[in-house]
Amino acid sequence: MFTQELFPSRRQLALSDAATHGLREYFTALVQERRRAPGDDPVSAWLRTWDGLEADRAVADEAVYSLALFVLLAGLETTSHVLSTMVWLLHEHPQQLEWLRAHPEHIPSAIDEVLRYDAPIHMISRIAPEDTTLAGVRVHKDEMVQLMVGAAHHDPAKYDDPALFNIHRRASHLSFGGGVHYCLGAPLARLEATSLLTALLERLPGLRISGSPVWAPRVAFRRLAKLTVAQA
Repeated sequence: MFTQELFPSRRQLALSDAATHGLREYFTALVQERRRAPGDDPVSAWLRTWDGLEADRAVADEAVYSLALFVLLAGLETTSHVLSTMVWLLHEHPQQLEWLRAHPEHIPSAIDEVLRYDAPIHMISRIAPEDTTLAGVRVHKDEMVQLMVGAAHHDPAKYDDPALFNIHRRASHLSFGGGVHYCLGAPLARLEATSLLTALLERLPGLRISGSPVWAPRVAFRRLAKLTVAQA
């Protein structure tokens, strides 16, 4: 994820290169293994689909590799941030947490407020397909535009008192993107967040944050590097 930061350091880029190399080896081997011995799993299903669309098996294998890599990177990193941040924010606002414990039907609204207040992705890159004007700024074809989602979620023209974490807000957000770029895993992310929060409210009423959160040194992709909790 460091490669998508605004100003990655050489060390961060080196870490990303090493991780990318390792993932390339792993998923290439996985695709080859499923090609030899297909099973009842997503990679095998993707291979069957691409074989019906592409006569060149090497091209099909590369497409399945890219899809498998994308699903892993897009799903685990962002969802882990949402889950950990959700726990932290709700325990930082105990009155809202207790209200939610008494009204679990509002868990979806609470999750949406977490996604608005501290989105897992604060910056999205897009390349202009043609010359256009965006908010009065001229953007030329093939120029990159950085969409600052985190800042948009705290725009006072859109949200009343945007710096306030409020699970009663019922506000929309851009954390899952939009249009043709809408997040493929949004329903799964919501399900995971709902399952975790429901279990915490029901089974761990004495859970508390026992240490200050430690954030990973990032701008575009937010992540809690450490969140210490204890059970009273």
